[in-house]
Amino acid sequence: MNYGKFAYLYDELMKDAPYDQWVSFVLKILEMNHLNQGEILDLGCGTGNIAIPLSKHGFKLTAVDLSEEMLFIANEKSKVEGTTVQFYQQDMRELEGLGTFNTVVSLCDSLNYLKNEQEILTTFQRIADHLEDNGLFIFDVHSIYKVEEVFTGHTFAHNGEEIAYIWECFAGEPAYSVEHDLSFFVLNEQGFYERFDEFHQQRTYPINMYEQALHNAGFNLVSITGDFSLNELNEKAERWFFVAKKA
Repeated sequence: MNYGKFAYLYDELMKDAPYDQWVSFVLKILEMNHLNQGEILDLGCGTGNIAIPLSKHGFKLTAVDLSEEMLFIANEKSKVEGTTVQFYQQDMRELEGLGTFNTVVSLCDSLNYLKNEQEILTTFQRIADHLEDNGLFIFDVHSIYKVEEVFTGHTFAHNGEEIAYIWECFAGEPAYSVEHDLSFFVLNEQGFYERFDEFHQQRTYPINMYEQALHNAGFNLVSITGDFSLNELNEKAERWFFVAKKA
């Protein structure tokens, strides 16, 4: 998914997103697995809001995204923060040539942009290719509950002085999918509001599909939890968190 103009508004619109919880979750999982240092690959890194803090904790970070605009912003932020994250523009379905890592993370529903089960499996296989033996793969996805009950049929809006938006969510054609129709109104230097539109599609799957894809790609499942918990999963969890280990 290429975010286009949305990339330049992303941090402002996502300023209340729980990035600290994502980072804390990863650090706790790594600590539980005695991985207090090493190399991490962040897939779907966006503007670096997870890669940069992990780098500050002493890990060597490589970060990948499909959006050139997102990567430009992430790289500038990394320089300001004094970190040395290496950023690359690649499609996670065609991941190649980055070496091997002891941990791969893909968070903030990046995997929900994959279009079908085959793309999920192919991506998991490319991730396995870039993991050391017994390396960890940590990812999250939207739950079916979130897609069907929180997103579908609902409209969200924000009315700020410099940025306003209307965000409508519709059921997609494939099962467990959602279409996001977003209209942004951004105050420009001339004092007028400029409108632009974005259209995003996301899809999730039943938990057993992710389990089977992990198995087929050569992973052993370690845990499935919900909403940043390390040990719980309830039926109304909005995010599922998976931890798997390369066999």
